[in-house]
Amino acid sequence: MSAPADLAPDPFDALDTFATGHGRAYLYRLSALDGVDLDRLPVSIRVLLEGLLRECDGDLVTEEHVRRLAQYDPAAPTEAAVPFTPSRVLLQDFTGVPSVVDLAALRSAMDRFGAAPDGISPEVPVHLIIDHSVQVDHFGLPNAVQLNSELEFRRNQERYKFLKWGQQAFDDFRVVPPASGICHQVNLEYVGRGVWTRDTADGTPLAYPDTLVGTDSHTTMINGLGVLGWDVGGIDAEAALLGQPLYMLMPEVVGVELTGELSEGATATDLVLTITQMLREYGVVGRFVEFFGAGLRTLTVPDRATIANMSPEYGATMGFFPIDGETLDYMRRTNRSEEQVDLVERYTKEQGLFHTPDTPAPDFLDVLELDLGDVTPSVAGPKRPQDRIRVPELPDAFADSLTAPSGPTGFGLDADDLGATGTYDDGTHTLDLTHGDVVIAAITSCTNTSNPSVMLGAGLLARNAVEAGLTVPPYIKTSLAPGSKVVTDYLQESDLLPFLQELGFATVGYGCTTCIGNSGPLPDPVEDAIEEGDLIVSGVLSGNRNFEGRIHPLVQANYLGSPPLVVAYALAGTVDIDLTTDPIGETADGDEVYLRDLWPSSEAVKRLVDTAVKPDFFAAEYEGIEDANETWNEIEIPEGAVYDWEEDSTYIKEPPFFVDLTPEVPPVDSIEDARVLVKVRDSTTTDHISPAGAIPPDSPAGTYLIEQGVEPRQFNSYGARRGNHEVMMRGTFANIRIKNELVPGTEGGVTKNFLRDGEVTSVYEAAMDYQAHDVPLVVLAGEDYGMGSSRDWAAKGTDLLGVEAVLAASYERIHRSNLIGMGVLPLQFADGADADSLGLDGTETFDIPLDDDLAPGQEIAVTATAEDGTATTFPTIARCDTPVEVRYYRHGGILHYVLRETLREAPVTA
Repeated sequence: MSAPADLAPDPFDALDTFATGHGRAYLYRLSALDGVDLDRLPVSIRVLLEGLLRECDGDLVTEEHVRRLAQYDPAAPTEAAVPFTPSRVLLQDFTGVPSVVDLAALRSAMDRFGAAPDGISPEVPVHLIIDHSVQVDHFGLPNAVQLNSELEFRRNQERYKFLKWGQQAFDDFRVVPPASGICHQVNLEYVGRGVWTRDTADGTPLAYPDTLVGTDSHTTMINGLGVLGWDVGGIDAEAALLGQPLYMLMPEVVGVELTGELSEGATATDLVLTITQMLREYGVVGRFVEFFGAGLRTLTVPDRATIANMSPEYGATMGFFPIDGETLDYMRRTNRSEEQVDLVERYTKEQGLFHTPDTPAPDFLDVLELDLGDVTPSVAGPKRPQDRIRVPELPDAFADSLTAPSGPTGFGLDADDLGATGTYDDGTHTLDLTHGDVVIAAITSCTNTSNPSVMLGAGLLARNAVEAGLTVPPYIKTSLAPGSKVVTDYLQESDLLPFLQELGFATVGYGCTTCIGNSGPLPDPVEDAIEEGDLIVSGVLSGNRNFEGRIHPLVQANYLGSPPLVVAYALAGTVDIDLTTDPIGETADGDEVYLRDLWPSSEAVKRLVDTAVKPDFFAAEYEGIEDANETWNEIEIPEGAVYDWEEDSTYIKEPPFFVDLTPEVPPVDSIEDARVLVKVRDSTTTDHISPAGAIPPDSPAGTYLIEQGVEPRQFNSYGARRGNHEVMMRGTFANIRIKNELVPGTEGGVTKNFLRDGEVTSVYEAAMDYQAHDVPLVVLAGEDYGMGSSRDWAAKGTDLLGVEAVLAASYERIHRSNLIGMGVLPLQFADGADADSLGLDGTETFDIPLDDDLAPGQEIAVTATAEDGTATTFPTIARCDTPVEVRYYRHGGILHYVLRETLREAPVTA
């Protein structure tokens, strides 16, 4: 059939119409592809294939791309580039502010070149949801949420003003204001559609799958709704919203067959911690994971979203669940229109994307099996989410971690330090704290607060505990941060909120809070006790990450668990307890109470979910959500297509990335006589590279802010300052727990400056000295370099410090892409090799031969010359995996490429 003029050419004659139940719509029919056995393709690959078919324009997406993916071999995918053009982009404020800063900077560059600045504008819908800024300053109070919200607006007025400018300056750019919920939960409950449509020139809508990329690691949560999407760095997201396809190697897809059902007492949180451990051990970094099997019928969409959410923790690009009857039921329960539900059902059935219990399993690279009945209550910690511990084993595991060597699973204490104590005295209570005592207990994060079963389970446990006369020890900072206001609605509907509040779990805000390090300060008596005894105290949280230095600088042992377990460990007051056998507390009469006496049955939780969670709640909370915050609405904003940068701003500054950019592409030059800025071990995270928490006054970033007239109490956090490159580059490699092996025995952002005879100084000061002397820099790293959050500033800061290449044993997907996106070359040691095996201690100089013939995956012989003149030459692989990534690297970054392309096509205004 003939296509409307505004659709791409249709070389495969795949355009057709279908009945939506409310009219007809176009679709690009997958079955039109000759010789393709769709049933054997993983569903996620079918969705990617539809995107190629629909976007095939002969330029960015070619017929060859379509044919290659149509012949996808699940057992051995071709190592070829696949372009992905998402339907939309999701941002949050920590990553969204620098993204909007970059867009504004691109417009400023366009203006300087005399081109129309509005040539830089989103080409797909963009939703920015403000959820990362609220901190837990006030807690345990009925009005804590109001007090924290007021502080949030005072601290972030300048950032919010800037985001509101972006909302009016850019088309199809929607902002959900603060105090509305966590972006992934709002995405799951409100924004996600399953299938989108857009108008065409002849008036018939075009239907296509809901797909997205987001600038937060846990964008994958939407996979639980059958929506293809994953996390990218802000740099890639900006390119995507500007219409640039994202290129990746044809993905390998690992199938996970779920059978059986969860046993009594096990939760979706226990399930995802089990899956995280299992898949980390198997190895799914850079791969798709697709879930199937009879066990799917027992998992609700919130259960599935819990599993999909932690895809970054098990290393996968995403954890995908296909659309089925449960998906449709969830959409109805969350107040999606019947017209939308009909569209999703009819479209996915037309395209072979709908899953039923008798749907044959597609082919996969490999299939792992998990019997849900084998899942047991668990926590994960003390520093990594993949380190799962069964609840009965936690006391022994914690004791072992105290004396284990300092690293990802240990703290390196001497035996003499194990009995240390610190005195807690708040004027009412005087207690001795010791290792393992819980000082933070937080029901938080998108992972779990999106799931009514665990939230209502926590409420029921709290009710039972209060009725038994139990209380939470006074030294614990307790908090409840729901992922959306709907959670508050159903906790109130079930009369459970008062019991949570009585135990101290009062609502502190609607945002990420403790999970991202916005735990706020600990009370002074608690800090005094920790510092007096040099204690390894604990945090328990229903979050997804517990990396070093993330939750709170003084809380070193952090354990992830379900919301009911957070309440349980808060009642116990310590993690050094077996909750299955030891009493959790005593009644007023001195009778021992056990967790088994308090834990609600699965049937009781299910009954409450069925009665307390109502579509009306979703309608009431989400209707008009973008205009519902009066404080947000009152913010006055500047207008205009080009942002008027304020020179004295400490929050929003024009970054230097495009200021001196020329229209010509610079040549690729060798890196010569480079010095090592930092040498780090395995599992160095983007939290280590670019922290998001508190800014120490004596750090380079703190010193800068003080010089600008900002008092320490007004510092806010690194995350909130991401719109100011001066702060962020000073904060790069500045995490208080990062261990630079150039300076053994130390923690924090220090290094040796080899221009000053190995003087130990801050990483920032050394980098600036090297830059002043035109000395290029490299980073030496171990395995899984850049694991964790999709922080573009981990790459941006690396670039601004003058690092031109990273040499690592292996990379996490997003950070590798971000490095290329900033023009930093990721090099990977040959299999089995690393810096230590090659005898590199970081004192060497490095020569990396490069030229304009750089090719994807090219082997590059690097030479390291020791101080005594001894040279070691070793092979590395350039981890520019596709020709497009090489193109981006040559331009100095992806946005540099986009700007040059836009300038080439833009009409000149002056």
